[in-house]
Amino acid sequence: MTEQQFADHVLIARVGAAYGIKGWVKLISFSSPKSNILNYSVFLTPQDSSLVELEIDQSKAQGKGFVAHIKGCDDRNLTQEFTGKDLYIKKALLPELGDDEYYWYQLQGMRVKTLSGDDLGVVGHLLETGVNDVLVVKPDALSVDKEERLIPYLLEQVIDSIDPDQRLIKVNWERDY
Repeated sequence: MTEQQFADHVLIARVGAAYGIKGWVKLISFSSPKSNILNYSVFLTPQDSSLVELEIDQSKAQGKGFVAHIKGCDDRNLTQEFTGKDLYIKKALLPELGDDEYYWYQLQGMRVKTLSGDDLGVVGHLLETGVNDVLVVKPDALSVDKEERLIPYLLEQVIDSIDPDQRLIKVNWERDY
């Protein structure tokens, strides 16, 4: 898969283990809230060098997670080939956000600098802690040091500004925190 093929898509879930004997699988949701995964029925998954469609004809919450039935897959053995597959949707299918709201994928890869101009690195990924999200900032060649940082995603308190055009996040955070 090339980066260009993924440019219009976002990873939203992963197929887990088989669930039962009738072609159901567990779904690991990356959406927020996690139950939003139930709003989608057509996914794209990497196969060889392209994205192929995977259709879910039934899905539901089950315990603390989610299960889904893959269309045309009515046997537990048939689900084995899907275990561990990443599921993507087109970004255009995501709900529109308000001003100053961002999806995590939009923040990933953004450069992070302090208000005094120190370059801390780039956002590798985010963590959901329950209280607030946390930016995991990875050092790179432009960073002031080789330290990975966990920076709370608290707008106005810690996050001073986000410039999507410049791919830059300015933080009220010192390099020695």
